[in-house]
Amino acid sequence: MAKTFKLPTEEPLLDIVSYGRGGPRENGGGLTPAQVEHIRRTVQRAPEVVVKVLSRASNDLRAAGKHLDYISRNGKLGLETDDGEQRGGRIGMALLDDWDLDIDDARRQSALAATRGRQPPRLVHKLMFSMPPGTPPAKVLAAVRNFAREEFWGQHRYAFVLHTDEDHPHVHLVLKAVSEQGVRLNIRKATLRHWRAEFACNLRQLGVSANATERAVRGEGRVNKIDGIHRADQRGASTHIRKRVEQTAAELARGNLRTEPGKQALLLTRETVERGWHAVIALLDRAGQQKLAAEAKLFVDEMPIPRTETERIAAALLEHVHQKRMKVIISR
Repeated sequence: MAKTFKLPTEEPLLDIVSYGRGGPRENGGGLTPAQVEHIRRTVQRAPEVVVKVLSRASNDLRAAGKHLDYISRNGKLGLETDDGEQRGGRIGMALLDDWDLDIDDARRQSALAATRGRQPPRLVHKLMFSMPPGTPPAKVLAAVRNFAREEFWGQHRYAFVLHTDEDHPHVHLVLKAVSEQGVRLNIRKATLRHWRAEFACNLRQLGVSANATERAVRGEGRVNKIDGIHRADQRGASTHIRKRVEQTAAELARGNLRTEPGKQALLLTRETVERGWHAVIALLDRAGQQKLAAEAKLFVDEMPIPRTETERIAAALLEHVHQKRMKVIISR
């Protein structure tokens, strides 16, 4: 049975919350140069990197091969592999064969998992690394190449490809779940935090402004959607979003917009984050970083009001109605 690899910590990238708790700290209560620079990037709103795990059909060999063909646009884009080669054509299944994925063992584990009522183990991890529009695509690709070499080379087999067919340049990377040493990689929150930090670091080394900070620390409360829902939403074809919009519109029309259960948790998180930021601002002030302290204070003051998904949809609907009314008034 494959061993499991785990990162040793669940600490966030910029642990703002801990500063709000007070008490002694390892560095005497101050901030390290690296922490100061991270705070500077955050309050100056450096572009935030995105690292996603696409979980669908990752435990089926044929589906994994199809995904490799899909991200290569059926062979029109060359897949770059961990050995530095460019592989063209529809070579998804052939590449997985090169990775020595044991089909019989995978089937045995799948059958065993099914009898226990569990999902079969993943054969591959499907990752996506992206940056906002305007980022040089070649540098995004180079950053992922360097990141993958540092994190996975000689351990997990992988292949990746750059996509530039959307505004934000992004790289799809397929990673063999079990390493050459028989260690299974389980992706946890700490794993993604680490990967985001390293991806951003590699971009900065290439001269690209990039940051990796927790969403709540930035004052953003939007919940990540399942990838399929998000993509359908981008196309305007998400039935999930359509139902939520229709439901919210009906509640607005009746004048009884419901309060979602998660609202209190959002407010509590914001209170905790703000307390942490104010403690950091005090530390910056004492360290003679008055300019950065002022920028951090403005950053906190400008944080948007925390909203649930229903509240965000309601605000968008009301803004849409307002814009339509303004157009009518202007046209008269």
